[in-house]
Amino acid sequence: MTGTIKQIFRFSFDCILFALKGSRAYYTWIIFLLAVMASGFFCWIYQVKNGLAVTSMNDYVSWGFYISNFTFLVGLAAASVMLTLPAVFFKDVDFSKTVLIGEGVAVAALMMCLSLVLIDLGRIDRFWHLLPGIGHFNWPDSMLTWDILVLNGYLALNLLIPFYLLFSHYYGLKTNQKIVIVFMVISVIWAFSIHLVTAFLYAGLPARPYWNAAILGPRFLASAFASGPAFIIIVLSLVKARTKFPVKDTVIGKLTTIAVVAAIINLIMLGSELFKEFYHATEHSHTAFYLYFGLDGHGKLVTWIWTSLIINVLATLALCFPIVRQNQKLLLAGCGALFTAIWMEKGMGLIVPGFIPSPLGEVVEYVPNAIEIVVTAGVWAMGFLILTLLLKIAIAVEVGELTAKSQA
Repeated sequence: MTGTIKQIFRFSFDCILFALKGSRAYYTWIIFLLAVMASGFFCWIYQVKNGLAVTSMNDYVSWGFYISNFTFLVGLAAASVMLTLPAVFFKDVDFSKTVLIGEGVAVAALMMCLSLVLIDLGRIDRFWHLLPGIGHFNWPDSMLTWDILVLNGYLALNLLIPFYLLFSHYYGLKTNQKIVIVFMVISVIWAFSIHLVTAFLYAGLPARPYWNAAILGPRFLASAFASGPAFIIIVLSLVKARTKFPVKDTVIGKLTTIAVVAAIINLIMLGSELFKEFYHATEHSHTAFYLYFGLDGHGKLVTWIWTSLIINVLATLALCFPIVRQNQKLLLAGCGALFTAIWMEKGMGLIVPGFIPSPLGEVVEYVPNAIEIVVTAGVWAMGFLILTLLLKIAIAVEVGELTAKSQA
């Protein structure tokens, strides 16, 4: 047991040292991310000192830019299942080699999710309420507590599996494939649960008719399995271009197919929602009218949502053509556009309109201010930093650059 602990410490220490080494471009990227994180941290400290009153949120719109990004990032975390699922259930060898990339994306996204929840609490001393057995956890009645449980559980799985694999490969040990497969199967099931629970958190609020729809859960999954693979395609393309890690074109091709199919399903579901809202409009359709056409002279999100919708449709159509999918630059541009469009629609386009108008019919608009934007940018920078470091270490171990023998 003592020997194993020493091995873990040595492995962790060597990984940290390796992550600190790199080219000038690598250091420039890391310094840039740290600078953005520092800016976000100082703005967050200012928010903690003065309260959430320094944001644009108010008594009418109590969930803003933080929770909008949180909602989108939960989907990004869940999307790693698109690599794990074919590797585990369909024995796809090509996908199995890239599972660690997906796990890294999931860990980074989950760390951002949990950070945004903490930031949105306003007062960090309220954090203890989220701890089972210590605070007022209100489990199992509260959907929010379910969300906290599934997010932390999924984070634990996505840390445990890669750590075991990388630790074994670092020391040249044989991995127990039965244990790995069992945990991966649990991870696949858990991936679906984290996004469904988040959707149920919104759909279970009857006073918010814009969210109170049975289709919300499936739409969350469809949008996640479109934007997530689109982001992973970009990451895999960068890994393929800049490292020795073997990323086959077949993996990128299959992920593109998954993203396109999911994007089409997402648009079909969106069309179904719009038909329900506008064909026979009721007072419950006021939110949709506000979002897409404006309401009582208020319409700050109209341009935002139409821009998102147009980009989404164009990106989905473009990715349907083989000439786009087979051209590296066009493929990355299409994936980036799809990712951005779903971020716009699933974030601000979903969360904020749910509060407008209020249950009493009052229209109070919301637009994030500089504090919220800088803090959120800091969280995204933290996520990219985590992803960069994890990928650097994982790739080095997998290609044999970082091993116990090489560091001896």
